[in-house]
Amino acid sequence: MPTAVKTTTQNHLDIETIRDGLVILKDGGARLLLSVAAVNFDLLSEREQDVAIDAYGSLLNSLSFQVQIVIKSKRMDISQYLAWLGTEKTKQSSQKRVAEIKEYEEYIKQIIAKNDVLDKKFFVVIPYNTVSIKPKQSPVDWLRNRESQPKFLIPQKTLVKKALLELEPKRDHLIKQFARIGIGAHQMQNQELVELFYAVYNPQISRFQKMGDPADRQRVMVQGKK
Repeated sequence: MPTAVKTTTQNHLDIETIRDGLVILKDGGARLLLSVAAVNFDLLSEREQDVAIDAYGSLLNSLSFQVQIVIKSKRMDISQYLAWLGTEKTKQSSQKRVAEIKEYEEYIKQIIAKNDVLDKKFFVVIPYNTVSIKPKQSPVDWLRNRESQPKFLIPQKTLVKKALLELEPKRDHLIKQFARIGIGAHQMQNQELVELFYAVYNPQISRFQKMGDPADRQRVMVQGKK
């Protein structure tokens, strides 16, 4: 009879901790994330579109390292916006203005009824990997031994230092290349990263319930620090 394997959901996540603007993985690797703004390509003139395409081609040709482009779509909760419209409506002294806000409010409700309102965010992930060769294991053995195996071959502080040394020049290169296209990009810091992964792993809850107070966020960020 197979031996039962006791594990938790957290054991299946690849993330060990978040610190110094990096996502530290359980295999000893790290990831730096850029949050990248969007540009409405259809609103550009034909000449601007050609310039943007050429600049994007130059960006791709300039890459000498791996990147991952991630697009996150989230259904927007605009209940707070509708509540704000309702409050503004009660403040108006002009009946014409009240009627205009009411008409706009109904228009928004119709759009929501017919379509999902999505909030799209764009990210570029730059990886830092440490090479480690392990013997093949069955899934059961891997789960049983995962917690007992050392997670890092070097102290985590040293890992972060080495990762930043390699990743920061790549970050600066990408930000410069995106600027040539007219797109802003910035490195995501601890709080942004924690909130991003909270939304990723709790998609339904995060629509209505935000992260806890700053102390809660700090506990998440320092978890696993060595």
